[in-house]
Order: sequence, then structure tokens, then C-alpha cells
Amino acid sequence: MTTSKNRSIVSLCFETDGDFEKNLDRLITLIDQSPEDAIIVAPEVALSGFAYDRFDEAAAFTVAALEKLRKCVPNRLLIFTAITKEGNNFYNVAYALHNDCILHRQAKAKLFALGAEHEHFTAGEEGAITPFVFEGITIGILICFELRFKTLWQRMEGCDIIAIPAQWGKLRADHFTTLTNALALMNQCYVIASDAANEDTSAMSGIITPFGGEIRNSGAELSTSHFEERTVLSMRRYLNVGIE
Repeated sequence: MTTSKNRSIVSLCFETDGDFEKNLDRLITLIDQSPEDAIIVAPEVALSGFAYDRFDEAAAFTVAALEKLRKCVPNRLLIFTAITKEGNNFYNVAYALHNDCILHRQAKAKLFALGAEHEHFTAGEEGAITPFVFEGITIGILICFELRFKTLWQRMEGCDIIAIPAQWGKLRADHFTTLTNALALMNQCYVIASDAANEDTSAMSGIITPFGGEIRNSGAELSTSHFEERTVLSMRRYLNVGIE
């Protein structure tokens, strides 16, 4: 029996195509293949890629896609990011969807200059990067490049799960695995990392436990494990570093 403190967790790893509808259909298919109680993390801008030359189109697609995704999630929790327009500005916004509702949203605050993100997106507020509670589980989100900032790791302290939606460069794949593993150990929590499977990305999606156990993508689009609150509590009692 599923309880609020024991849920399936899923990390996705799939290619982002220039066809927005194709991306949405693939995401919905993977959601349907996930356990009905799953907490699912999809890659950064999974619906469109960065699509700098199609921003208005991508932002309009986000609005329509959110309606569809909210309907197909039911008891699951889906975390992903999408290009979002507010006024005249574009943001890379993380959404957490459950039971036809948007439970949480936050805009990417640390933009990746090497990818020219700062030339296209408006940065979100760092203060808005805060954990939220889902059925008794405290969840935080760091979007791709934000994983590199130690001040943001501190904002994740006390989380049971940290979600990392990413489009992480293949040349720095080792950094992605090292940082996500270290984040789980430092905060004594689960980390669900989801990277795209594009030619230039690491495709190193994975699930890391508070004890450092690691499941990494091995070519599959969907990797599954389980969140258990007792594992988090056990690690925090075993090596008490003051995280509550």
C-alpha cells in the first residue's frame, strides 16, 4: 500500500526533438509507463529544447501542454521545466504537477552564460528557490546550472528529495554525476536527476539515495526506484550532521 512517506521515484532520459508535439507525446507515454504513485522528474525544457529562435511559439505551447499534462498525471507528481512568458519576459520555469493542479513553480535563477541563456531568458529570483511539501515529503528543485552553486545547496537543506531537471553538456558529464552524488550525501536525501539524451548532453540521468547508492541511466528512457522516509531518517541518525 502506498503512503505519503513511501513512493516510487522515476528519472526520465529522452531526446528533445524540434517537434514540440512529439516531445509532449513522448513525455505523456513515459508518464503512463511510470508507477501510478511515482514522483517523476523530466529533463529541463523537455517540451521544446531551448528553441531560442522559436520562443513565442514555445511559450504558447507550454500553456497548452500544461493543460494536457495536468490531466494525465493523476496521483503522480511530475517535475519538469518549460519556457514560460510573463509580460514581455521569458523564463525557464520548473513546474510540479499533481492531480490537475500546479503545486509549485519556480523560475531558473542561475542562467548558463556559456549557453547564452542570459541573452534570452530573464533570471528568476534566487529567494524563490524554496522547498515545497508534497504529502509529507519535502522536495526541492535545482535547475541544471544551479547545481553548481553551494549557496543553493544550503537552501535545499532538510529536503527529503531534490529534483534536478537538466540539459547538461556531454563534455562535463563527470561533473553532473559527481555533483548529484555529492548533493545526496551532503544533504542526506534522495536526488532524482534527469538529463536529456541529446547528442550534446550527458544523458546521465540517475537516482541517488541518502547512503550514496546510485542508479544511472543505461540507455533506458525511464529509471525507477523507491523513496522511503525511513532511509532518510536512518542516514540522518547514523551520521548526525544537524539536518532535521
